[in-house]
Amino acid sequence: MAIAYNRRTHFCGQLRAADVGNNVLLVGWVNNYRDHGGMVFIDVRDYTGITQIKFNPQTGCMSGLAARQRQEDVSAVRP
Repeated sequence: MAIAYNRRTHFCGQLRAADVGNNVLLVGWVNNYRDHGGMVFIDVRDYTGITQIKFNPQTGCMSGLAARQRQEDVSAVRP
C-alpha cells in the first residue's frame, strides 16, 4: 500500500495524551528496533523528537512488517 509521505498529520515530538484515539500518520526514520520475545518496539524519529511504536505479534497483522524494519529505514506509521 502506498502512503503519501507529505500527508503526515503530526511530527513525532508533537504527540500528546490528547491525541489518543485520533487518526495519526507519522513519517520518520527508524531510530531503534527491539524485539522482546513477544513485543516489538520501534522508535521513529524526525527532527522534532522520537515516538515509540509497539507491535504485538499475537494481535497485529503488521508485526511481520515491523520485524523487517532496521535503523535508518524511512517509515510511515499509523499508530
